[in-house]
Amino acid sequence: MPENRHIFTETAEKGSFAPFGDLLATEGSPDMIINQGKCGRWHDLAQLDVSDGRAGISLFLAEKRAFPYRLDMMERHPLGSQSFIPMTENPFLVIVATDVGERPSFPRAFLIPAHHAVSFHRNIWHGVLTPLHSPGLFAVIDRIGSGDNLEEFWFEEPFMVVQKD
Repeated sequence: MPENRHIFTETAEKGSFAPFGDLLATEGSPDMIINQGKCGRWHDLAQLDVSDGRAGISLFLAEKRAFPYRLDMMERHPLGSQSFIPMTENPFLVIVATDVGERPSFPRAFLIPAHHAVSFHRNIWHGVLTPLHSPGLFAVIDRIGSGDNLEEFWFEEPFMVVQKD
């Protein structure tokens, strides 16, 4: 496979992930203390964006993936944002791209650390749910409603995602 079809992973940080969505983490002190002082709350970490319908929570069980990872398709959701919230304590892989002429730009691959979640902005190209450990159990928050909220783009030549040392 040609070298220009390789994507090297990056460690996710709020700044580098910001063009694609929100990186959710319990960093620093909570914004407020609730429940008689027994619970810290990190408040309003992601802005859910739903054109119509409503935001819903679903549970997904995805198969574990490994490196090198073959990326042949990306998807986006034009009618609402989408959040991946792991229900285990393991890192996972997120692949994202901006839009260039109704197709994904050159993809970027982020390793999302344990105890973090992501929320993609509406209409951001992203890879499928990609856990690196079993079980790949996630809560997914996305738009529930009528209309087609899924677009897929299949690459003529796949990319290989390689874990950076």
